[in-house]
Amino acid sequence: MRESFRLGKTTIAVTRKDVKNVHLSVHPPDGRVTLVAPRVTRLEVARAFAITKLRWIHQQQESLRGQARETPRRFVERETHSLWGRNHLLTIVEKDAKPTVKLDHLRITLVVRPGSDLPKREEVLHGWYREQLHAVVPALIRKWERKLGVIVNGYFLQRMKTKWGSCNHRAGNIRLNTELVKKPRDLLEYVVVHEMIHLIEPTHSERFLSLLDQHYPAWREARSELNALPLGTMRNFPTGKS
Repeated sequence: MRESFRLGKTTIAVTRKDVKNVHLSVHPPDGRVTLVAPRVTRLEVARAFAITKLRWIHQQQESLRGQARETPRRFVERETHSLWGRNHLLTIVEKDAKPTVKLDHLRITLVVRPGSDLPKREEVLHGWYREQLHAVVPALIRKWERKLGVIVNGYFLQRMKTKWGSCNHRAGNIRLNTELVKKPRDLLEYVVVHEMIHLIEPTHSERFLSLLDQHYPAWREARSELNALPLGTMRNFPTGKS
């Protein structure tokens, strides 16, 4: 059951689950606030708890507002693009041939047909980014299937505005934000592990946190680093699934 209440200008969405304690979270990129509470918790009690954390909420929101955000990419010569946490210079080659992308040390060469516009260049590079993810995600999943004793029935790559990943525990699927290809590989692994643990424990309960502590002890540092990195700017053009 979902409810909400306001504290000043801040709306806090409340979700009741089978947990023992109240969990308050501030989510990037826009500072959205959620509160997960035991099913028996009265709304007034949840509100009182949030009031005691109001200063912390505002600090987290202010931190997110000051967080670096990537400037919109123009896909032009010598523009900087990231891959696995490292910056690469973009080289544009116009050629009457099938569009391709090549990686050479710290340079990404984007081959496009003469006159290709920004959306087309972005589409080609985004497709290449997806290929880079497809090249590493299956091995990560197999590694953690063995460690966690779970089976992932499928994974999907998708541009997401507010999440790095999600899990459909009933279907046995996980979904990953394509922007992860621009972050260090260990942060991709953290998100994969996080979502796969949801196949064991669907909620962010004490059990879930205990499983994260057990299998990925550095998860708090990984989460902080991921949320401190520049946020991508995304245009709304169609993206497919894996």
